[in-house]
Amino acid sequence: MGSLSDLHIDLDFGPGASASPVGRTSKRIVDIVLALSGIILLSPLLILCFVLTWASSRETVLFRHKRVGFNGKPFDCLKFRTMLGDAPELLRKLLETDAAAAAEWAQCQKLRNDPRVTRIGAILRESSLDELPQLFNVLMGSMSIVGPRPVTEDELSRYGASVKAYTACRPGITGLWQVTGRGTTSYETRVSCDAYYARKWSLSLDSKIIIVTIPSVLFTKNAY
Repeated sequence: MGSLSDLHIDLDFGPGASASPVGRTSKRIVDIVLALSGIILLSPLLILCFVLTWASSRETVLFRHKRVGFNGKPFDCLKFRTMLGDAPELLRKLLETDAAAAAEWAQCQKLRNDPRVTRIGAILRESSLDELPQLFNVLMGSMSIVGPRPVTEDELSRYGASVKAYTACRPGITGLWQVTGRGTTSYETRVSCDAYYARKWSLSLDSKIIIVTIPSVLFTKNAY
């Protein structure tokens, strides 16, 4: 997949919006085939996660969160709900009263010990099963199987000169960052991974990332 020492590269995607996302038609065909296959093969697991999520929170099972997609267009990123209904208020209070949690949130926009997460939600997150509904995002064309991690509008400001690299792609269910450290890496490394992917994309690179995604999810304990 190339050397991570090559990640900090000069990206030039030209002025203005891109006509087509990285990978174009060939990547889109692969996305549709894999997403449809995944939905069919994993339908029993999808149903089980649906039932357990509803039983654990009695809230809306699917959580929709605005993320930035290709050419900067916002979309609803789908996940199984893993947090309590009053999660925003819980986060606000935590960041106001816990300096360590505030520093961790400022660094990577995640919390290792997150009080907002339900018991079932913690299992879904650790196994990445909460992201299975994103297969439907792939079918709808707002996401890809492989690509940059979908970010919020606020997070995109942290990409600096690499914004064009991010918006040249459809965000992915998995990607280079997820298989090269995930929660153990800095946000700057995450941005570099996304920039590298946008510049070096190939079907071969996508295949390698997909192949190593499953063992990365199963054996990495820092996927928070």
